[in-house]
Formats: sequence, C-alpha cells, structure tokens
Amino acid sequence: MAEQATEHTSVTAAPERCFAVAADIERYPEWAADIKEVTVHERDEQGRPALVSFRAAAFGRSTSYTLAYDYGEAPRVLAWRLTRGDITTKLDGTYIFDAADGGGTDVTYHLEVELRVPIPGFIKMRAQSRIMATALRELKARVESAG
Repeated sequence: MAEQATEHTSVTAAPERCFAVAADIERYPEWAADIKEVTVHERDEQGRPALVSFRAAAFGRSTSYTLAYDYGEAPRVLAWRLTRGDITTKLDGTYIFDAADGGGTDVTYHLEVELRVPIPGFIKMRAQSRIMATALRELKARVESAG
C-alpha cells in the first residue's frame, strides 16, 4: 500500500512564477540537492517535459525513476506519476500553487510513495518527511532567489 503525505509552504512570488520554476524540470539538478541527473525523453505540444528520467540520491544510495508529467491544470497544478522505478512502484505527486491572501503563493506538495522492498515504517516516514521538506524548501529558495 502506498504511503501518502502532504506538506505546505508559503512563497513570496506569484503562483505563475512558482509553477514556472517547478515545471523547469531540466534545471532541477541546479537547485534540488538530491537530483543528480535529468533526461527528458518526450515533450508535450508546448515543448514542456512530458516523460522524464531522474537519477537521485535516496535511502543512502542512487535510484533511478521515470515520471510522466501532466499539465492539464497548469499553471495551478503540476502533476506526475511514476512510469518506471528501480526501488519504487509508485511515486505520484502534485504541486498546487494557490494565490495567497496579501500576495505570494501557498504551495501544497502531495506525494504517494510505494517501495518495491519493505522497510520499517519509521525509516520510511523519516525519509518521506525529509524528501517533502527538502523539495519544498529548495523550491521556495529557488523561486525567491530568482526574483
């Protein structure tokens, strides 16, 4: 059964700016510490990455996975689903960008993860919490530093 988690943060930038940074998947290795390599295999009709392979650090080792991106609710939502993974059978998620009262953006990050090999719950929860907190913190830093 997949584990699910949702985290939130506030960013001092417009939702469209947050979406633009999150959707610039090819640049993730520049600012997302755990992402080591990104390869775009397919693009949608607007030239956005649609099928992307990643090599990332996870659980103290290197992992590879491929995600299919869905821009159907852009620029409010960026969604993805796992198509292939070496240690994951599910790695589906969404970023949701909502305009905040008084300016800025409320960002919601939802992730569903299922691993091929069972690991103790407390280790899985710690790793999931780290992944989500890091993803939001690094996205926020990238958006706010880039103006």
